[in-house]
Amino acid sequence: MSTLSDLVSRHADLGPADIEWLHLLVGDWQLISDLAFADLVLWLPTRSGDYVAAAQARPSTGATVHYDDIVGSSAPEGQRPQLERALTEVRIQRSREPRWFGTYAVREEAVPVVHAGRAIAVVARQTNLGGARTPSRLELNYVEAADDLIAMISRGEYPAANSPTGPRRGAPRVGDGLIRLNSEGEVLYASPNALSCFHRFGVLGSLVGRSLAEVTTELLEDHAPMDESLPLVVMGRAPWRTDVESRGVCLSLRAVPLTEAGQRIGAVLLCRDVSELRRRERELITKDATIREIHHRVKNNLQTVAALLRLQARRMKTPEGREALEEAMRRVTTISLVHETLSQTLDETVDFDALADRSLRLTADVASAGASVHTLRVGTFGMVPAEDATALALVLTELVTNAVEHGFAGGAGGTVEITAQREGSHLRIIVADDGVGLPGTQGPMTGLGTQIVHTLVYNELRGTIAWEAREGRGTQVVLDVDLRDPRAEGALTPL
Repeated sequence: MSTLSDLVSRHADLGPADIEWLHLLVGDWQLISDLAFADLVLWLPTRSGDYVAAAQARPSTGATVHYDDIVGSSAPEGQRPQLERALTEVRIQRSREPRWFGTYAVREEAVPVVHAGRAIAVVARQTNLGGARTPSRLELNYVEAADDLIAMISRGEYPAANSPTGPRRGAPRVGDGLIRLNSEGEVLYASPNALSCFHRFGVLGSLVGRSLAEVTTELLEDHAPMDESLPLVVMGRAPWRTDVESRGVCLSLRAVPLTEAGQRIGAVLLCRDVSELRRRERELITKDATIREIHHRVKNNLQTVAALLRLQARRMKTPEGREALEEAMRRVTTISLVHETLSQTLDETVDFDALADRSLRLTADVASAGASVHTLRVGTFGMVPAEDATALALVLTELVTNAVEHGFAGGAGGTVEITAQREGSHLRIIVADDGVGLPGTQGPMTGLGTQIVHTLVYNELRGTIAWEAREGRGTQVVLDVDLRDPRAEGALTPL
């Protein structure tokens, strides 16, 4: 399916500001569709004199007219004269008689979309009359609010540009609760769901005729923090969103000011009880903070262990014992770096590029014992799940240490190049050095470090590893790993 921008560039001559205006309208017109119990279709006038459907919205409050998607199609012959009149006269055009769509009748209305004083498109408002019945008070108020917003579109006053909307999680919808306010912020009508929301918030009795700002302010707790935009929202003066919380109940409020010729005549206020949603969000934040604190404490404990090993190594009189303790210290330090990285993020994934650069540079400096050995990383590891990060970091540490100690024995200098090739979850790593190369008789399987590498690669990472002679000079180790999917193993699903 073509996007709105694609259709505009293909069929119409509109500037960037006009296109942005249409995007703002389409991004927020579900509100009008639900209030009007009607389908909305955005018709673009084309260069050839035709009209093409650029976007559509179906009501969640009533029966739809278009069961099939019509975006990208041309306007029917019988509808074009009405669309043309709305565009040229810049006035709302209403059909006197309904038009039949098969077995049901549809009432149609064409609304010019005005921006910067000129009509740039037409919105068709189409109401399915197949289930027509005597409207209730709620439905009458819905439609009246929709009529006000439709009129604002025809005057270029809706949507409101550059209006902050706050967090979208838990955004109120028409069915969650609707309140109509006059220009003074007094309640003209409150839907049953809106009354239930404010009753749970602590409001007693009816809301009609009362100032919503005064009612809300009386229930706020003195010590509770308050959003500075709250007065503007509850009085309907700004197209903003905010949350108001008191006594364990949290309401999400959204105000849509109604204007006429630039003068505010009232507002539509949507409300939703998001108490449970906000409670779950706080629980997730608490769990995230707890996990990060655990990683931080594990990192501190491992650093303490590394420091103790360092002290013990200094007291060790035999070179073999000192070397063994220093190797253990290096491995513990590598694990602590992983936990330090995890303590600084909200996700259970590690930016392995930064971790590798820090860890491998430190490893090469320690293992080279004064020789000039450089480490070079080519490519990117990407984000690595925490379950794989520790084992992978240890493997790379051992491989680089092995390359430095055996490839550049005797104080010779050189370069260790780490190449990372990432394709989806598959990661190929090549650790290459320009040292003396593989020994002629003794294979690479005898050392403790190599045994650790094999155990981690085959048991923890479920990968493969191979030592090869590098073309020209030196040795290269090729490691292939299929990383875990962090979402598949106990990952939390966003609300």
